[in-house]
Amino acid sequence: MKPKFTTLSPEIFNYVCDNSSGGHIPILDQLRAETEQLGEICEMLIGKDQGIFMSMLVRSINATSVIEVGTFTGYSSTCIALGLPENGRLLCVDQSEEWTRIACRYWKGAGVSEKIELLLGDGREVLGKLSPNETFGFAFIDADKPGYDAYFELLLPHMRPNGVMLFDNMLRNGQVVNPGKDDDDAQALNALNKKLASDPRVDSVLLTVGDGINMCRKK
Repeated sequence: MKPKFTTLSPEIFNYVCDNSSGGHIPILDQLRAETEQLGEICEMLIGKDQGIFMSMLVRSINATSVIEVGTFTGYSSTCIALGLPENGRLLCVDQSEEWTRIACRYWKGAGVSEKIELLLGDGREVLGKLSPNETFGFAFIDADKPGYDAYFELLLPHMRPNGVMLFDNMLRNGQVVNPGKDDDDAQALNALNKKLASDPRVDSVLLTVGDGINMCRKK
């Protein structure tokens, strides 16, 4: 039987983005272009299709309080904030003042800066200091891969029932299928994929968007 999936070419990828709502937002295109000029580190930038997907997802689940761990130059957070209502709030956690300085500039350009609070520091420390009463309807995790499991455990008590968590890079260019002994990132992501699939606290689905997104719903 022929596999039921379409192999993406650059032409098909562009077709997907061009034929999606939100596929042509000038400020996002400017941010992407500037980030791509940073050299190899621009690989940390999420795909355009993923940003469109997250904007729609946040809007669809009526999330008003959301969190992101790993902000970089702000592309994903801008997409998320654009999906929030006027009274929405996004908490961004990142260690880099250099990269988030770019993010702050584009948040203003996109008109979403008033929705966003930036906390600089180690992700585990910041999440560990959240108020017990702090709750989120949506979370996006795109930081150090070995830390994903810790971020999951720290965030889960703060997710409202039916709240959604997204983990990025969960296919790791296919390396999760057979992680090398020295590939700490692939090993950590493979272990988390398996954990989320059987964790009774959540429902999860591993999606082939970008480099793989694991989408979890808190029960």
